[in-house]
Amino acid sequence: MAELGSKGVTAGKIASNVQKKLTRAQEKVLQKLGKADETKDEQFEQCVQNFNKQLSEGTRLQKDLRTYLASVKAMHEASKKLTECLQEVYEPDWPGRDDTNKIAENNDLLWTDFHQKLVDQALLTMDTYLGQFPDIKSRIAKRGRKLVDYDSARHHFEALQTAKKKDETKIAKAEEELVKAQKVFEEMNVDLQEELPSLWNSRVGFYVNTFQSIAGLEENFHKEMSKLNQNLHDVLLGLDKQYSGNAFPVKAQPRKKTKLFARLRKKMSRYRDSTPAKANKSPSPPPDGSPITSPETKTVNHELEPSTLEAPGASIPKSPSQPAEAAHAGAEAAGSEAAAGAEASKTEADSGSSSLPAVVVETFPATVNGTVEGGASSERSDMPPGFLFKVQAMHDYVATDSDELQLKAGDVVLVIPFENPEEQLDVGATAMNSRLSKLQRDEGWLMGVKESDWIQHKELDQCRGVFPENFTERVQ
Repeated sequence: MAELGSKGVTAGKIASNVQKKLTRAQEKVLQKLGKADETKDEQFEQCVQNFNKQLSEGTRLQKDLRTYLASVKAMHEASKKLTECLQEVYEPDWPGRDDTNKIAENNDLLWTDFHQKLVDQALLTMDTYLGQFPDIKSRIAKRGRKLVDYDSARHHFEALQTAKKKDETKIAKAEEELVKAQKVFEEMNVDLQEELPSLWNSRVGFYVNTFQSIAGLEENFHKEMSKLNQNLHDVLLGLDKQYSGNAFPVKAQPRKKTKLFARLRKKMSRYRDSTPAKANKSPSPPPDGSPITSPETKTVNHELEPSTLEAPGASIPKSPSQPAEAAHAGAEAAGSEAAAGAEASKTEADSGSSSLPAVVVETFPATVNGTVEGGASSERSDMPPGFLFKVQAMHDYVATDSDELQLKAGDVVLVIPFENPEEQLDVGATAMNSRLSKLQRDEGWLMGVKESDWIQHKELDQCRGVFPENFTERVQ
């Protein structure tokens, strides 16, 4: 009988709960359709919005704080491995061996203490702060359900009162249910109306305490860590003084000489392969016998074609009456392309000298990085051949090869183009000087001669050498 009774009670509760859910669902549908009014409290709704915002901010802060703690732990492990590496490489007979071991031990303890205090004073406090939100959230949801029950009971009571055929028994029962639903709702509503604003205002103090704790812990940690770093610096300074003769020299970046000249030879080979084809192509005279305009010059605005800039030092004839001299100078300076242009100019002079006036064409020397790369007339007599610009050594550089310059801070070096005697025998090598200089600067090395050596000896072959560009600064 007891089991049947207990089963009957359980079945009754289940039936009651199902009936409540159906009644609430029906009431919500009527409210959404506008067939039933809904009790609203704008002040409470604002409190609920603030609660959801506060919960979202707190959850994000907790997530970021856990990420911060994970980063601190990872940094602790990295610092520990670094100090262990120092202990391994620090030989037993070096001075300060015991001090380095003590510093490593204190460093590990300091990281451990910092992480633990962050957990105790920040993370646990954060967990406690967020622990109150789930209960309040469930009470807010329950209050919403009780509000629907209250509206449903109120609508049922009003319907019975306005019915044509009144049943006093039903009216009395509906009124009793309405009073009961109103009482339950108001009890929960009052508690939440007091608790939610208080919780919302408490966020300021919580944020202040949390971030103050983190900032204070970080400040103390960095103070103690700076002391350990200073102690380690003093130990290493004593080691350096004892072994001062074994100073570590600052070296330039590794040279890539083999790769550099391989690239130069490849470029020069392609240049030689293309030169004969260009030399064999000479412009044919037009059908009407009009003079041919040289591709190397422009007489309209006195500007050079880009092709002439690739052959520094090539001169252009000043009038069509000097074709032979122009062809000879162009062959010496720019190779087969200039020679072909000169032959074309000669054809023009022969065909049109009787009917056209002489045209004076201005010439402009080609430049690379603002430096004149023209013929012998543009070179300064007191500078080495092919002088580009001056640089001054900012640091000492110890030569590691026979073709390198030994530099002292303050030395002035005259930079000149790189030379490859084997390649310069080929026709058109002069036109590649600017390309070679650019390619070499990309590698980080320059060719030059000290200004003092040049003034004293005037011997380029004996005094020139390569040096790292990052050890110098351009002055001219």
